[in-house]
Amino acid sequence: MQPSRDIARLLHIMAALRTPNTGCPWDLEQDFSTIAPYTIEEAYEVADAIARGDMGDLTEELGDLLLQVVFHARMGEEAGLFDFGDVVEAITGKLIRRHPHVFGDTRDLAPDAVKALWGEIKAQEKAERAQRRTEAGLPPDGNGRVLDGVPVPLPALTRALKLQEKAGKVGFDWRDARQVLAKIREETEEVGEALDEGGTEAIKDEIGDLLFAVVNLARHAGVDPEAALRGTNDKFTRRFAYVEDRLAAAARKPADASLDEMEALWVEAKGLERGAG
Repeated sequence: MQPSRDIARLLHIMAALRTPNTGCPWDLEQDFSTIAPYTIEEAYEVADAIARGDMGDLTEELGDLLLQVVFHARMGEEAGLFDFGDVVEAITGKLIRRHPHVFGDTRDLAPDAVKALWGEIKAQEKAERAQRRTEAGLPPDGNGRVLDGVPVPLPALTRALKLQEKAGKVGFDWRDARQVLAKIREETEEVGEALDEGGTEAIKDEIGDLLFAVVNLARHAGVDPEAALRGTNDKFTRRFAYVEDRLAAAARKPADASLDEMEALWVEAKGLERGAG
């Protein structure tokens, strides 16, 4: 079997992998729940390739992510629930429905009007989805509460951001970043008190409050908290690599160095980065 640019070939390969007796044993034993973690992982690998600016890797990672969609669609088809065509029809229908200013009769709308119309269309879709679930005998997505619809499996920082955005839309929000900064100072004091008392659960709870407040600060400052933390992770990795390299040049390892020595090299790395900037 040869590679192909045709999506039909990918669907055919997936079907072959899932064919009993002749398919791949590993692929055959999978279900929606076991594949879901791989789907999330592949989405992160796409984001990583973009962050690194590696278009070759991005091409490959997008293929891996597409495979996840095809895998889920194949399992849906086998169960008589839906197939790949249904997935494509659902997204094309949604795109056309949500862009009447492109595909419909409202082409001259101003950006604010487009945003308002988008909200109306999403609200209508939510009502229709709730009706479908009721007709299918499924429990409702939520109880009509403001924070319904924010997926629990999201990364914690991203979920905190989305919860805050939803609450903010109904007026439950700080007025500006300075107020959030004051809240962070308050939460920091509460973390200190918890550390003094020594209760593990209380410490965890207060650190959670502090992180939630920091996400709020990022939101008010117009910064994506996930992107900010990824940047800091990369910076930490880069600077620590410098510490390791400098020690290695003297035939030493970090475990052989004192904290003061490593801190001095860390400051050196910071200085070099700032000088390069």
